[in-house]
Amino acid sequence: MTPRIEIISEKKLIGKRIQTSLANNKTADLWKSFMPRRSEIKNTKSSDFFAVQVYEATYFETFNPNTIFEKLATLEVSKFDNLPTEMESFTLSGGLYAVFEHKGHSIEIFDYIFRNWIPNSKYDLDHRPHFEILGAKYKKDDPNSEEEIWIPIKEKL
Repeated sequence: MTPRIEIISEKKLIGKRIQTSLANNKTADLWKSFMPRRSEIKNTKSSDFFAVQVYEATYFETFNPNTIFEKLATLEVSKFDNLPTEMESFTLSGGLYAVFEHKGHSIEIFDYIFRNWIPNSKYDLDHRPHFEILGAKYKKDDPNSEEEIWIPIKEKL
């Protein structure tokens, strides 16, 4: 699987945030609390959801499934006006990304990205948020579900 390489500009997102780990994954709880309230977000740019992960700088160096990271369920907006209660704004920094178009469950694709593609590419992982775009073809827990996985990269020195 070969990703497309894209440079994106900064994006404004609004949504909900939790702290979680792979061992004690609270992603379902996050989305269950976000989805019923998504219509409260004004100035949306599309109906695509952004699932954002924010990792500490050393997260991938000393991988441990118990390590905590932040996860956000969001929508992109044109401006940060009218922030719904219990939601927050988040600015996704722009930059260079490897974009993997994925069909099916996403667990195995991450193994491929981090163990095969990045080590054998001309890129290193960059310390910026990772995210998935869950568009019209995304169907939770469906083997035919489609999503885009955006991995922050930088050219190897």
